[in-house]
Amino acid sequence: MPEVFFNGPAGRLEGRYQQAKDPNAPIAVVLHPHPEFGGTMNNQIVYNLFYMFAQRGFSVLRFNSRGVGRSQGTFDHGVGELSDAAAALDWLQTLNKESPGVWIAGFSFGAWIGMQLLMRRPEVEGFISVAPPENLYDFSFLAPCPSSGLIIHGEKDRVAPPEAVQKLVDKLQQQKGITIEQKIVEGANHFFEDRIEPLIDDCSEYLDRRREEIAQGGGR
Repeated sequence: MPEVFFNGPAGRLEGRYQQAKDPNAPIAVVLHPHPEFGGTMNNQIVYNLFYMFAQRGFSVLRFNSRGVGRSQGTFDHGVGELSDAAAALDWLQTLNKESPGVWIAGFSFGAWIGMQLLMRRPEVEGFISVAPPENLYDFSFLAPCPSSGLIIHGEKDRVAPPEAVQKLVDKLQQQKGITIEQKIVEGANHFFEDRIEPLIDDCSEYLDRRREEIAQGGGR
């Protein structure tokens, strides 16, 4: 798992990158939770999502946004972090010019950033949003959401309560042309303590099924 550095809008960004053996492999970016609450690319959920993609033959990147770890810059309340995510995807696409598909995954604050990024990038074919905090951030930009994806959250989440996430799911499921799936992990809090394995199992099952549908010519 090579350590990498690449240029972002506010300076150098630190990441970990796994290059697939197949030059035509799909690519994925995994986004970490809120930096001011300890969120980094080494968060256990981010780490496990990263390896989930790598084990399925993706070229995958996780990275620290500005001001986190050895990434330069300072926290920018989401605006700069979205620019960092776009720079990360640009870097990844430059290395993988033949890649047929792009996926975005994010946890909590990272889910909010990731869903903003997919609005800007029509090449994104799928997303995984873990515990998106609909009650803390404005998700109204998803009008319409351009890609199908998975929203997965914990039954006992007090940071992003199930009823708040349900509002987001209900809104997106009304949109035509995409399919939003929802999974609720029983007994899980916001950080999926002791529940990371079932979380990753559900994400893996969804990713495998969607990739098979896409390979067979299914829609977004």
